[in-house]
Amino acid sequence: MQALQSSPLRVSPLDPLRKPTSGAATVTNVRPPHKKTFISAAATTTSAPKRETDPSKRVVITGMGLVSVFGNDVDTYYDKLLAGESGIGLIDRFDASKFPTRFGGQIRGFSSEGYIDGKNDRRLDDCLRYCIVAGKKALENADLGGDKRFKVDKERAGVLVGTGMGGLTVFSDGVQALIERGHRKITPFFIPYAITNMGSALLAIDLGFMGPNYSISTACATSNYCFYAAANHIRRGEADLMIAGGTEAAIIPIGLGGFVACRALSQRNDDPKTASRPWDKDRDGFVMGEGAGVLVMESLEHAMKRGAPIIAEYLGGAINCDAYHMTDPRSDGLGVSSCIQSSLIDAGVSPEEVNYINAHATSTLVGDLAEVNAVKKVFKNTSGIKMNATKSMIGHCLGAAGGLEAIAVIKAITTGWLHPTINQFNSEPSVEFDTVANQKQQHEVNVGISNSFGFGGHNSVVAFSAFKS
Repeated sequence: MQALQSSPLRVSPLDPLRKPTSGAATVTNVRPPHKKTFISAAATTTSAPKRETDPSKRVVITGMGLVSVFGNDVDTYYDKLLAGESGIGLIDRFDASKFPTRFGGQIRGFSSEGYIDGKNDRRLDDCLRYCIVAGKKALENADLGGDKRFKVDKERAGVLVGTGMGGLTVFSDGVQALIERGHRKITPFFIPYAITNMGSALLAIDLGFMGPNYSISTACATSNYCFYAAANHIRRGEADLMIAGGTEAAIIPIGLGGFVACRALSQRNDDPKTASRPWDKDRDGFVMGEGAGVLVMESLEHAMKRGAPIIAEYLGGAINCDAYHMTDPRSDGLGVSSCIQSSLIDAGVSPEEVNYINAHATSTLVGDLAEVNAVKKVFKNTSGIKMNATKSMIGHCLGAAGGLEAIAVIKAITTGWLHPTINQFNSEPSVEFDTVANQKQQHEVNVGISNSFGFGGHNSVVAFSAFKS
């Protein structure tokens, strides 16, 4: 590793926790976004925004489904978050004793009974299993479970559930089979169950949904990218209903080892439950999590025609790229702030209307403060905004993070309660927000935004509010 760090190709920044030193090589040929474009976006955001009024283009949330470290029930999941319960513990799925990080948000006791038939269930990678179960539970929540799904025009119903890593267990087992026993011992399901589009595909095959169907893979920004794309399919009239979100199952030896090699993970093995410490001075890296978070998104027109239970409204979103570095965000947060501003324009929302942010807040040294810097660029008055970090309790669920966090935002909107950010012991002084530290708070959410950012500089922001006819 030391040889790599001394390479003139500047491989050392693969460590997202390392603070740049004065002697480190730096990228000097990166051109920031055109200044006039940035100023114009800010000006447009603060001028009288207009929300979408066309029922065929308004997008509402009618169902939510998940697989999480707190189980597969949305209400139980949020109750655990409100209680400030940590889902982080020592990994026992495999022998992690030789890893410098030996803990994570590992899902235990997962059951797909009633959602996946036994024969297929035994073959599937967990990434696919989580996707199918979360997707079907979301449909049930949308009053489209069982035979009721046949009331939907299946040619206008799609699935867009992404993943950052894909079927990692299937891939790892296939490589091991090749090395130890030869190519004839590779399962015929190796390719189909490893590729990132198969979760969406299998769910659609099971449901018979023939509309837009693919996956997006933008690392930890994946779920929000999927929400944004799914909403745009509806707005453009290409679909009436979309199942969208993210799924991930990377807590296996190669997944853990890979992030260890990036030096991205906390090593607080003596106290795993307090290891994820967003915005805390003593944070030392993120904690791996896993699961799936999925929404049923419909045009308001379609939802009203079928008498759907409308939970909340998706107002808009945005995606962009830092175009800066493989793992590090821009320290000034410019790419992120531009993305937030663009999301507000798309949503028809002014900065003053936003009073809740579910932050990306992974608990890394550079990332946490870069996000804070970005948020401050957009929201000049932080006194009325509350910002919390779901990852403090469930870890960083990678491609599924935004899906699980969107559900937290929507539950905050519908319940009037914000879950705490736990492990707030010694906060960074530059974090001038109410981070809902260690204790839940009552809060009427006007507009809530959810931030997700991924390796490669992928930024994504989505905005939700209560539905008002």
